[in-house]
Amino acid sequence: QVQLVESGGGLVQAGGSLRLSCAASGRTFTSYAMGWFRQAPGKEREFVAAISRSGIGTYYEDSVKGRFTISRDNAKNTVYLQMNSLKPEDTAVYYCAADRRSDGGVVTTEDLYDYWGQGTQVTVSS
Repeated sequence: QVQLVESGGGLVQAGGSLRLSCAASGRTFTSYAMGWFRQAPGKEREFVAAISRSGIGTYYEDSVKGRFTISRDNAKNTVYLQMNSLKPEDTAVYYCAADRRSDGGVVTTEDLYDYWGQGTQVTVSS
C-alpha cells in the first residue's frame, strides 16, 4: 500500500502559477502510474493529468494543455503538477492518485486508481 500526501496549494491571482507536489510513501513508487484530479465545488471530480511509471508518457485534459505540466522524480517518490497561467475556473481541490496495475502507460480513468491523497485546495482569484 502507498500513502500519498499533496502540498503546494494556496490562493493565487489569475495568471499566476503554483506547483503542487505529491509525496508517496514506500519503496515501490516506480510501480505506480500517477495522476492528478480535481474537484470544484458542486461538481464531480475530473481528470487533470497523468504520467506513466517511467515518466516518459504524459496526458492532459484539454483545458489544461499548454498551461499545466506533470512530472515525477522517482528518486524522491514525488509527482508534481506545475500550473501556469491559472484561471478562476481552475479553482478546486486537487488530488493525486496512484495506479498499481498500470502496464506502463498513462491512466486517465478515475476508477482505475487504487490510492488517493487527501487533496490540496487551489483557489484562483479574478
